Amino acid sequence: MGYDKNIRKMPVCLECGNRIRYGRTDKKFCCEDCRTKHHNDLARAGRSFRNKVIAIINRNYEILDGILRMGMDSADLVDLSALGFAPGMVTSYRHIGKHDVFTCYDIKYIMTKTRIYSIVKINNLSVNLQIKTEMKDQ
Repeated sequence: MGYDKNIRKMPVCLECGNRIRYGRTDKKFCCEDCRTKHHNDLARAGRSFRNKVIAIINRNYEILDGILRMGMDSADLVDLSALGFAPGMVTSYRHIGKHDVFTCYDIKYIMTKTRIYSIVKINNLSVNLQIKTEMKDQ
């Protein structure tokens, strides 16, 4: 019928696109260089994404810290967005009672759809972290 069981479909290298002419049938790369480059590119993309997120959170922290240094404890989200504040980027979130409490490192605040308020710096955060670490070690 024109069907030959011995003909193998040659896979394509995920990195360079060349046909893989030898080796296992499920082989994904034509050589070690392509395999290494592919995995390095994936790791680089992951690091790049994490660095962007950290930069955004650091920018949020700088904005909130600046508000605290000016003696304010609330601000409109429109004004903060104009400064580069990204409301969705936080280090933690808790729903307490009727409020959503967010933290950006050691600054906590309550956020509504249009405003953030009750901006305060958490005191003795390093002491709390040290106690929790010591409790885990025991």
